[in-house]
Formats: sequence, C-alpha cells, structure tokens
Amino acid sequence: QSGHYGRGHLKQLLSDRLKIGNCISRSFLSPEMSVPAPVVIEASGAHKASVIFLHGLGDTGHGWSDVMAGELNLGHVKYICPTATSIPVTINMGMRMPAWYDITAIHESAAEDEAGIKKSSSYVHQLIAEEESKGIPSEKIFVGGFSQGGAIALYSGLSYKHRLGGIIAMSCYLPLRNEFPGVITANTDVPLIQCHGNIDPVVPYRFGQVSSILVNSFNPSIQFRTYTGLAHSACPEEFRDIKKFLTQNLGDLS
Repeated sequence: QSGHYGRGHLKQLLSDRLKIGNCISRSFLSPEMSVPAPVVIEASGAHKASVIFLHGLGDTGHGWSDVMAGELNLGHVKYICPTATSIPVTINMGMRMPAWYDITAIHESAAEDEAGIKKSSSYVHQLIAEEESKGIPSEKIFVGGFSQGGAIALYSGLSYKHRLGGIIAMSCYLPLRNEFPGVITANTDVPLIQCHGNIDPVVPYRFGQVSSILVNSFNPSIQFRTYTGLAHSACPEEFRDIKKFLTQNLGDLS
C-alpha cells in the first residue's frame, strides 16, 4: 500500500523488513536474545520529557527508532524504544521471536498470557521509574506502542501508580480487559490516543473499537482515530495526529 508503513505483522516470521521511505531496517532475531538495551534517541535540546515506545511482535526497538527520530521527533523529548525478550510464540508455530507476551489466537475468547502481559507491564513501569529518577516528572512521560506493543502500552500506562503525560495505542486492543477499571489508580483521566486502520486483517478494527468503548466508559479523555484503507500498518496521517497529540499534551517545554 503506497504511503503505508508495515510494522511487525503477527504472521511475519524471522526475516521481517521494515521500510520507512527509502530506508530499510532489518530485524535479526536470535534465540539467545534476553533483554537487549533499549534504543535511545536523546533529546536534541534540554531533556524535559520522555516517550517510551514498544514495537510489535517479531520486531525490535530499532524498527521504530527511525520514526521516533524523524516523523515524531520533538526537540526536548527523549525517545526510548525497548526490545522484548525472545520467547516461543504459539500463533507462529512456537517459533522464538521478540514478544511482549505469548499469543495463542486472535479472537475475542482467546486465552490471554496474563503472566507475560504483567511481566512486560512491570518492565515498562521500571523504564518509567528510571526516567522519573532522572528528574522527568511522570506527567511528562508518555508510553506508546504498535500492535502487541500498543496493548502493553495501554495496560502498563493505565495501571501505572503515578499520572502520566499520555498513552499512544496503535492498531491494538486492551488486554486483560476484565481487570479494568479496577487496576487504575492515578490514570483515570490520562490523555489517550488510539489509532486503527479500518481494514486491519491482523488485529481486527472491531477489537480497537470495543477497547475504545470500554476505556471511554472510565476515561472520557480517549480519542479514537480511524484510518480508512489502512491495514495492519501505520501511515503519515497517523504520525501527524500522534505528533499533534504529543505537542498538545506536553505543553510548553521551552
């Protein structure tokens, strides 16, 4: 699809290639990978805010780092793109690849990997706390992600103990939905943008719709954006909406 950027398709396996314009980044996956250091794009100006962005299944932090450094870049913001541990993924025939949690199937009643979701969420909480320890207020820290990474961004962001600046959820759904709103403490009205293509064949559009309706029932600050003709990928219009969301909710960083 012209103008659309593919991101860690659930059915793509080891030789995933991610294209951004004329730039090609290849993810090399290894069973020996544990928890690699995140890819970090430092703020070009004084560091006053941070964005933690999680990749999709089978991808790495490098897959989204070009977008953070390019389309979504803001001068006073540091971007952190972690890479998930490689684990066997049931839906991909048990093959090992970077994954935030195991996926058995994609349908409404599929069993969820609660332990994996909560383990990855705890890791995100650790990354947020590290930014706080460096003097960045939690209200200036955003968490986001694409597909499986977006699901973890939703769960970890909504359940974090301090109020965040915002949550960015792309082509995903809210995992462990029956725990909400019970697990929320400080982020009952956190700004949240959820983006989804209306012809997504991997994470169906209705999954995003149902999740947004649920989140809206306890957090009316959510914005749900639909991208006509977009499959399980991202597009320039979506990046413009996300950058606007960041700018609006970061306030004056000068």
